[in-house]
Amino acid sequence: MNTKIEEIDGKYFATLEGEMDTVAAVEAEKVLKPIYDSNGKDVIIDCSGLEYIASSGLRILLSILKGAKANGSRVVMRGVNDDIKTVFQLTGFINIFEFE
Repeated sequence: MNTKIEEIDGKYFATLEGEMDTVAAVEAEKVLKPIYDSNGKDVIIDCSGLEYIASSGLRILLSILKGAKANGSRVVMRGVNDDIKTVFQLTGFINIFEFE
């Protein structure tokens, strides 16, 4: 699992690649921790390289979303493949996240 964040033009860009299983989610959470409090900056999460996400990964994304909304920011999921989108549909997350 590869996870990185960058700040570009006043927005946070997070990239998720590989499989975010329970073990990988622990490391991903450490990398993504700085954007839990987005400080009013929108968060773009690029999932084009994400192959799998476990419930622990969904919890991380939900924490990012809660922090962002509390600060008036948006979280946009970008490049989500059909398999990951199905997980979002089954969990009801499809209704709370914004997708591009």
